[in-house]
Amino acid sequence: MENGNYLIGRQPILDRNEEVVAYELLFRSAASLDTASVWSASYATARVIVNTLSGFGLEQILGGHRGFSNMELDLLMSDSIAILPRERVVLELLETLQVTPGLVERCRFLKHEGFTLALDDHEFDPLYNELYGIVDIVKVDLFQSPVEHLQEMVERFSSYSVKLLAEKVESRDQYLRCRDMGFEYFQGYYFAKPSLMEKKPFGDAGAHLLKLMRLLMDDADISDIEHAFRQSPGLTYKLLLLVNSVSLGMRVRVQNVRHAVSSLGRQQIKRWVQLCLFALGDSSGLENPLVEMAAVRAVFMEHLAGQVPRLRDNPEAADQAFMIGILSLLETIYTISIDEVIASLHLSDEVRDALAERSGILGELLRLAELVEEVESDFGETSRCFVEMGLTLEDVLAAQVRAFGWRSGNL
Repeated sequence: MENGNYLIGRQPILDRNEEVVAYELLFRSAASLDTASVWSASYATARVIVNTLSGFGLEQILGGHRGFSNMELDLLMSDSIAILPRERVVLELLETLQVTPGLVERCRFLKHEGFTLALDDHEFDPLYNELYGIVDIVKVDLFQSPVEHLQEMVERFSSYSVKLLAEKVESRDQYLRCRDMGFEYFQGYYFAKPSLMEKKPFGDAGAHLLKLMRLLMDDADISDIEHAFRQSPGLTYKLLLLVNSVSLGMRVRVQNVRHAVSSLGRQQIKRWVQLCLFALGDSSGLENPLVEMAAVRAVFMEHLAGQVPRLRDNPEAADQAFMIGILSLLETIYTISIDEVIASLHLSDEVRDALAERSGILGELLRLAELVEEVESDFGETSRCFVEMGLTLEDVLAAQVRAFGWRSGNL
């Protein structure tokens, strides 16, 4: 722990508009490199949340959103919890906690101090009556409480001023049924793993974006780029929405494509165009979980590309890694094959091999990104992957933090 022997996991929590409003934070330990160890115990929570995240800055990790973190009894009762920023964290009371007068009084005090409290993996129980009058959120585990059996429980909670969060949501049907029953928040692999989502048609808008990407890759004249944008006003709007959603240190908002190119440069515009692929047909901008996933993977790979010994002689490595991170998700989200993407962009052999076969050093980097995203994956496999590439755990953690904080500046 003292040396940062862990990786950070974040699972998005969405609202009824399917926009990211918070993350649950998980920590995978390197104490045993042969097994995955996802920490939720008091020691991990206390040391990592209080010490490590304070060092990196919650803004970097959470990007302006709130962070949910598990609390066992000893930490919940400890004065050290006071160091946590009340407006940025949600304290999750584990289902193993026994309801006692002391626990109820402590929760009442924390609520008075401004903390947001949640009950984790919960089923309605009259024994929790006093806590229901204190906590703000109740998390309902859909593995433990299947959707078809939830209506009665939801009705029982209706007499309390708590908001319901459905966790372990694994299909759109589950999401929609829970939303119809009155759930306010949603969490699960359906939102965190695009491979579980129903694929969307790529359509003309996606094809148009690929053409724009090619123009930018070929260093086309600005007038040609503007003309391509004018053919799709909707995409122009989407690009400007994304660009203006992030703090760029500019006093005026970007008004048009020429202004964007002159202010940010071609390289940055190319990256925003790539990111637009994940905001097609959606009005939530940066709060679209797919936009977040694509940006985090791309920035993570870009940052590590500069640390990999075998890529140091490749001046285009960072840009290639970023693009691979973006494009690697298209096939799992849209009805387009990676071969079609490769053909439409005339990508280099090394980029093509990384995307199609996970081969070459860039393919190894993509595989590492995928392993790091799997919170419950074998840490040993993850470790072997980055060690073979000449990276350290500290390199990987630094890249994670950099990627999680992508909103704080240009891509």
